[in-house]
Amino acid sequence: METYILKDFDIQQIHRSGQCFRMEQTGEDIFRVLAKDRYLEIAQTGEECCFFCTEEEFESFWKQYFDLDRDYGEVKRSIDSRDIYLREAAQKGWGIRILKQDMWEMIVSFLISQQNNIPRIRKCIQNICEKYGEKRISDNGIIYYTFPTPSALSGAAEEDLRACNLGYRSKYVLETAKRVADGEVDLEEIEDMDYPDAKQELLKLYGVGEKVADCICLFALHHLEAFPVDTHIRQALDKHYPNGFPHKKYMGNQGILQQYIFYYELFFR
Repeated sequence: METYILKDFDIQQIHRSGQCFRMEQTGEDIFRVLAKDRYLEIAQTGEECCFFCTEEEFESFWKQYFDLDRDYGEVKRSIDSRDIYLREAAQKGWGIRILKQDMWEMIVSFLISQQNNIPRIRKCIQNICEKYGEKRISDNGIIYYTFPTPSALSGAAEEDLRACNLGYRSKYVLETAKRVADGEVDLEEIEDMDYPDAKQELLKLYGVGEKVADCICLFALHHLEAFPVDTHIRQALDKHYPNGFPHKKYMGNQGILQQYIFYYELFFR
């Protein structure tokens, strides 16, 4: 177990922020996180966070996953004092961080997310992990499943994916899995691209539109200039930024601010 004092970090807010669908609360202050083939439990009391893993695993994986080297306080301090709405949104979502997640997992997750709600997305992903992922047992005896590989999903039948409650999104997942498994789409190449080029490549995938591409860029590739626009964000922009969000003012941090707005609109409006 590794214990740290962390500022601008709230695991419950991160859990509710809609960027990760394999995180769950298992106790009053305890959360379980599954990322690709890894398992982690976190307990948080105030700024004290206990990560139930080795120091090596924390340093080599979870520290980057939770973006712990970034000063989110500085991002919040950069918000224009005249922008009361954005300052309040950042105050409500003060502990959110942009996770650095696996690209393949994010592609599938956000294909599934279309016209869907967070509880159903979580259930869909749980279903495909249990059916197509590998069974593992954590150090404390908890059974969990890895996220299915492109090869595993490419061998699925569309009706089987529909049985996992993916609905019409099944064809998006299946077609994309086949293209990645066959080498037609090279995810490593996309990971090396800058934001504009990566987004354009992702838009070529079947079922990926502007919002899904931006979500993948933000939550997997960690392009913090990505600013996904869904219904909640669109309503906020129309009401508070009729002339458009001031991207130039916050260049390089727009994705963080987008998460504050999304969280605020989802839980406080």
